[in-house]
Amino acid sequence: MLVIDNLTYSYDKTLYNFSLHVKKNEIIGIIGESGSGKSTLLDLIAGFLTPQSGSIDFENRQISSLNTEDRPLTILFQKYNTFEHLSVIKNVLLGISTSLNPQKDELQNAKDILKEVGLEGFEDKLASSLSGGQSQRVALARSLIRNKPILLLDEPFTGLDLQTRVKMLDLVKKISKKRELSTIMVTHDLNDCKLIANRVYKVENGKLCQV
Repeated sequence: MLVIDNLTYSYDKTLYNFSLHVKKNEIIGIIGESGSGKSTLLDLIAGFLTPQSGSIDFENRQISSLNTEDRPLTILFQKYNTFEHLSVIKNVLLGISTSLNPQKDELQNAKDILKEVGLEGFEDKLASSLSGGQSQRVALARSLIRNKPILLLDEPFTGLDLQTRVKMLDLVKKISKKRELSTIMVTHDLNDCKLIANRVYKVENGKLCQV
């Protein structure tokens, strides 16, 4: 279980204080107005920001003192998730190595994950040739190849058309269940949360209030 306990952070005269627990195979939706602190919460969990106090624990191990790269998590952003001059398979492999000289088992794992996200047969296509939804599937695959138990989603499907967004949300739901991930999704759209989240919270006045 991921446990966030009285995590505090101060920015621009706002004091944030977050407490939250996320079980395995659970998706938590976080909504709020623009600038309310939704992404701040993810940045604190990921280690991009340093809290003033509080703790983050996963499976009874404190992770708030770890560097970002050492935390048992991966994060998927809204934009700039693919390198358009590289092939799909190389984009995925960047999740585990920047040398792009994979071992045989790593290459097979990347192919298996592309199949899992519905991109079997796309391995050699350039990322620049993909649609928005396909690009986000590649980005999701790159997150999954890291094989981390915590998945953070920072409005990754904003800007996609409704049909594509619904398909991506359904894919996240299926993968989270299959892999027993602890997933936190930040979004501005409550309807996204209704589709896949077990619980929904709103960031108000620097705190999480359950919806």
